[in-house]
Amino acid sequence: MTVPWHLDGALHFALGIENTFVPQSGPGERALDEYELTEHYEQWRGDLDLARSAGAELLRWGIPWHRVQPQRDSWDWSWVDPVIDHFGEIGLRPVIDLLHYGTPTWLEREFANPDFAARFAEFGVAFAERYGDRVTDYTPINEPMIHALFSGEYAYWPPYLRGTEGLATMSIQLAEGFHQVQHGIAEVLGDRAVFVHVDAGMRFVGADDAAQRGELAERLRHQVWLVEDLVTGGVDDGHPLFSHLAAAGITDALLDRLRTRPALPDVSGVNYYPRHSTEVIETGVHHGGGFADPRPTRDDGGAGLEELLREAHARYGAPVAVTETCVTGTVEERAAWMDESFDLMARLRADGLPLVAYTWWPVFDMYEWTWRHTEAPRSAHQLSMGLWSLEEGAGALRRVETPLVAQFRRHAADGRHRP
Repeated sequence: MTVPWHLDGALHFALGIENTFVPQSGPGERALDEYELTEHYEQWRGDLDLARSAGAELLRWGIPWHRVQPQRDSWDWSWVDPVIDHFGEIGLRPVIDLLHYGTPTWLEREFANPDFAARFAEFGVAFAERYGDRVTDYTPINEPMIHALFSGEYAYWPPYLRGTEGLATMSIQLAEGFHQVQHGIAEVLGDRAVFVHVDAGMRFVGADDAAQRGELAERLRHQVWLVEDLVTGGVDDGHPLFSHLAAAGITDALLDRLRTRPALPDVSGVNYYPRHSTEVIETGVHHGGGFADPRPTRDDGGAGLEELLREAHARYGAPVAVTETCVTGTVEERAAWMDESFDLMARLRADGLPLVAYTWWPVFDMYEWTWRHTEAPRSAHQLSMGLWSLEEGAGALRRVETPLVAQFRRHAADGRHRP
């Protein structure tokens, strides 16, 4: 019997293609579809080939729910079918992001819709039934706490809720959808299913001792893990954030379902960006966080990533993975972080941490989410993050190889990352 990839003792090398979808639009807002912006809908075959050529074994790749289910009772898999076929043809293993932000436009009030969980589970099960002979690895919801913050506290994305009650409402809704879709897929695939839970690695430090130990810092540190605590059955009336969930209307019936039949991770994934993942809390200064009112950030480098990986393993007991990392900057700056972070992977694994995958995000550059709220061309929002850069031209958007490709390939061939 073949040992599942996440239990074979190796560090697996992964890449990702940015797949944020917020298809709703309104006054002052454009629909955001990263596949459209990066022309992945047209260049998908070459994009998968690039990832494989760089030495990736795994590719985190998302499904555009708004296109697959354009109407409540209609499905269109015509674009997805050949992509899934090509994964198999080139020996690249997909880890499917079922929800990387955004719902179909027909789902009124999006995540706040009372039918969100059922509709999301229906979508996930439909995918698993269609492709389950070839696809077994799933991230039910990428970064659920970022969903909850942007849609439920900052009022930045639909359904534009605000404040701690909005965040708690979104956390409840997302947890129920997460729970239903994971169990639905597991019923289709049985023991073959591998669930990679992924959330943003957020750290909060104080500018002084009072801020470090203050009530806000305490709430934020627990908030980082809230949706994962819910889906894994770790929330009862003794949880530090229970009062917020109770005020938002969480029911005893839902809590009981989550506790008695948890949706457990096979792999706990941490998304970590050293220049952005550590926020600094200042005494006497109120920041809502997020794009509209950001707190200052601090680059804690590998130390911050190590802390988050160790905490994820301690909290949930599963093998851990770096499911997104990079720095936005020059090739030289990205290269330095790549070397530093791979050295950290080797050290942590030698120290006994069950670290099973490393993901550089993304394969090629992406466009900042602020594109949604401006009229500027996409080039004004390009983020230099990828192994390949994106260059505008007279025809298709070009993928231009950087020295990072060879560097990633060298790390993937490094024997110290094998058992």
